[in-house]
Amino acid sequence: MTVAKSEFYLALQQVATERGISPEEVIISIKLAVLAAYRKDYHPDIPEDQQMEDLYEVHLDENTGETKILKDGEDITPAGFGRIAAQTARQVIMQKIREAEKKTIVGHYQTQIGTVVKGRIIRFEGKTIIADIGRAEGVMPPEEQMRNEPYDLNTSLTFYIKEIREDDFRGSRIIISRAHPKLVEELFKKEVPEIANGTVQIKNVAREPGERSKIAVFSTQSGVDPVGACVGQRGMRVKSVTDELGGEEKVDIIQYNDDIAFFVREALSPAQTISVEIDKERKIATVTVDATQAPLAIGRNGVNVNLAGRLTELEINVVQAKSEEIPEEKEPEEKVDTKVEPEVEDGK
Repeated sequence: MTVAKSEFYLALQQVATERGISPEEVIISIKLAVLAAYRKDYHPDIPEDQQMEDLYEVHLDENTGETKILKDGEDITPAGFGRIAAQTARQVIMQKIREAEKKTIVGHYQTQIGTVVKGRIIRFEGKTIIADIGRAEGVMPPEEQMRNEPYDLNTSLTFYIKEIREDDFRGSRIIISRAHPKLVEELFKKEVPEIANGTVQIKNVAREPGERSKIAVFSTQSGVDPVGACVGQRGMRVKSVTDELGGEEKVDIIQYNDDIAFFVREALSPAQTISVEIDKERKIATVTVDATQAPLAIGRNGVNVNLAGRLTELEINVVQAKSEEIPEEKEPEEKVDTKVEPEVEDGK
C-alpha cells in the first residue's frame, strides 16, 4: 500500500510550496478521504452520522505515502486497499491544488474591487453574462448590465469590478458591472492625469446607464479648471469615456461648489434657472425656471432633474415661472376691396 515516493512527495511539496497550503492540511484531508473510501468499499453498513475517525485511525507516511488503517492500534488494512488509498491521495492532492489556485485568484481580485478591467464575453448563462477578465471569469448579472447595450460573444468591454460574492455552493464569484456609477469615475481617472495626481477630484457621480451621467468635479489647485481638464482638448478626454460606455451615453461634467444653490444650478445644466431656494433641513431645492427651460431642466422622462438630485443629494422640485400677462398685438385686418365693378351686358 505505497504511493510511489517521488510522485507523492513531489505532489505534496507542490501543493505546500507553490499553492500556499501546508503539508499538514493536505495530510489531514487525505486521511479523511481514505476513511471515506474505506467506509464505502468495506463498511457501507456504518451509519452516515457515525464519524469514521472515532472508530478508525489512518497512519500515513509523509515521505513514502504508505497508508494503513488502524483500529485500537492494530493494522486492519484490507488486502488490495493500497491501490484505493493511492488513488484517493492523488485525488485529494489535485483537489487541494485547484482549491488553492482558486483561493489565490480570488485573493488577487479581492484587491482589485473598485477598479476597472478589460474583459471579453465568453458565454451566457441565461441572462447572466460570463466574461474572461484575465486570470478568472467575471460574472455580470442582469442588474449590472446597461439597458439597450448589445452583448455578443467575443465582444471586448471595460468592466467595473464590483464585489466578490459567495454563491449557493460556497464558491466565490467575481461580480462585474457595466451599469455602476463608479465605472464612469474610474474611466475618468484613467483618461485625466489631473485626477490621477489629485489636482482634480471627483465629488460625486450620478448615472442612468446607457442614457446620461453627471459627474461633479473640483480643483485642489488654483488656476486649474476641473471641467476643462475632464473635457480635454477638443473634447477628446470625455469622448474617450463616452466611447468606453458604448458611445450613446451623454456625460455632463459639473463644477462642484460649496454654495449649494450654485451647485444645484450647475447640476441642472444645460437648463438655465431663474432662482433656487434651499430647504437644508428637509434637503429640498425649489428651482424656478422659465417656461422655455422647463423641458431642459426636467429632461426626457425626468432623467435630468433626477440625476441632478442624486448628484447634489437633494430633492429638486422644478417650478415653472408665471409669465407676465402681455397684451397680444392685434393682427392688422386685411383690406377688403368693396368696390363692385358694374356688370357688363353681353354684346355691349
